[in-house]
Amino acid sequence: MHLPLRFLGEHAIPSGSTANISAAGVYLFVQGGLAVDSAIEFEITLPAESIGSTHDAHLHCHGRVVRCDAKGEDGRTGVACMIERYEIERAGEEGGGD
Repeated sequence: MHLPLRFLGEHAIPSGSTANISAAGVYLFVQGGLAVDSAIEFEITLPAESIGSTHDAHLHCHGRVVRCDAKGEDGRTGVACMIERYEIERAGEEGGGD
């Protein structure tokens, strides 16, 4: 599932997209690269239509880079990340929801 994402915190990577996501991890395509074993913080947008809602939701994730694959022809790097914790933030709710 390809979903838009943006990096938060100290990483100077403007944006990217998911290639594959599961409960334990995510595979991303990004411009640039990340160091293996580095801690990352990012937010994945879950489009309203894919979650049966009238508003997008955001999956706020903290994770760790476990693998980086060589840049492809499009200049993007594949990055495998383990998700250590996450929170779902829905439109109109502060601090996520249940």
